[in-house]
Amino acid sequence: MLPVVLLSGGLATRMRPYTEKIPKAMIDVAGKPFIHWQLTMLKKQGVESVILCIGHLGEMIEEYVGNGSEYGLSLTYSYDGDKLLGTGGALKKIEDILPEAFFILYGDSYLEISYADVLSAFEKSNKKGLMTVYENEDLYDASNVVFQNGKLINYNKKNKVSDMHHIDYGLGILRREAFYSFPKDEVFDLAEVYEMLVSENQLYGFEVFQRFYEIGSHAGLQELRSKLGKEQSCS
Repeated sequence: MLPVVLLSGGLATRMRPYTEKIPKAMIDVAGKPFIHWQLTMLKKQGVESVILCIGHLGEMIEEYVGNGSEYGLSLTYSYDGDKLLGTGGALKKIEDILPEAFFILYGDSYLEISYADVLSAFEKSNKKGLMTVYENEDLYDASNVVFQNGKLINYNKKNKVSDMHHIDYGLGILRREAFYSFPKDEVFDLAEVYEMLVSENQLYGFEVFQRFYEIGSHAGLQELRSKLGKEQSCS
């Protein structure tokens, strides 16, 4: 299984007041910090290695999970530093240690899909990147993907068009070469990398049909707390 780069940096302003004193990954969900649930899920998926990109109060995450041995994982950390570089800049910063290809998982996403199926689709695509997409219809967040006839036609977080019915699901795969043209130590978003790949016909769209859970919003946090809380009580 490919290594996973887990994007857990930034200031998480949308999740205040929780994130005034703790990073988003440490928000309590069903009795455990959210990072516990993410790492547990990654282990179940067969992942062995994780690179954690962390920032605001990130030392609390490192103190909690350490080297990842309790999860059966090998963890490496990369801190934002004094300058917040954005999700794309954070990846460019560690370009020298990135493997040839790797999963990217947003730090607030909890996804119950088969990573092995995603990887298989990526390998068959012969493209530089893959984005998982879900037919959202603006239900859980604003749709930002045009996905038609099995192809990813358009992706844009800022400029919505009427035929955007899908959304970036929260899990992707990239080849390291996708970052070669971007400057180091500059601020940019991962979305810019995806948009470039779309323009080059180098981003494969993998449609999933199981809803995502997230803690990037207060409503999403409550939904995940309810879901995992029920699962805990039944186990």
